[in-house]
Amino acid sequence: MRIDPGSRSVQGLSTFLAFIGLNVVYILVSLPVVTIGASTSALYEVTMRYSDDERGNLVKDFFPAFVRNGVRASLLALALLGPCAVLAWAALFWSQLTSLVAGVAMVLSIVAAAYLLVAFLFAMALTARYTNTFRRTLRNALLIPAAEPVRAMGVVLVPVTLVAVALIFPAFWIVVGTIGFSFGAYLTAFLFRGIFARHTPETPLD
Repeated sequence: MRIDPGSRSVQGLSTFLAFIGLNVVYILVSLPVVTIGASTSALYEVTMRYSDDERGNLVKDFFPAFVRNGVRASLLALALLGPCAVLAWAALFWSQLTSLVAGVAMVLSIVAAAYLLVAFLFAMALTARYTNTFRRTLRNALLIPAAEPVRAMGVVLVPVTLVAVALIFPAFWIVVGTIGFSFGAYLTAFLFRGIFARHTPETPLD
């Protein structure tokens, strides 16, 4: 029996395995936590490129992107996830109190933390897509979600849905661990490209 490597079934299987490989690599590289910015930016770079007419190699291109975006992405992650963690802790603190002021403070803390989390995702996508300064990337990451609220909700809805389904059905963590991050990033890549196309383009990476 001969197998045609150019057949749709073989190509589909190869793509599926590439997404699994990318997912595993992303999880392993993100384990030190301090690398979460660089790894997420690299994940977005390869999936955005692949969403554009299936260009590039999902796994092979990940590591050059990780190195190229590492410093800027890590600094942006620190600038956004640091305050996000503080606000999350503040929300937990205020939730222990029963006053009206505490309730308002808790809600505001949750909203602010959620917005910074969305801004983090945009910062990683902007780092992956454009060559720009730290300050300008940070500013754009904070402004674009407010300018594109509907699409920004779509961006955050993908990871939230994955986590929510996994919490309801624990067996789904297997899917998240094998292909969830990579395929989720691929889905959001179309949203990011649409959002960025609506605004003044800068110099995209080749």
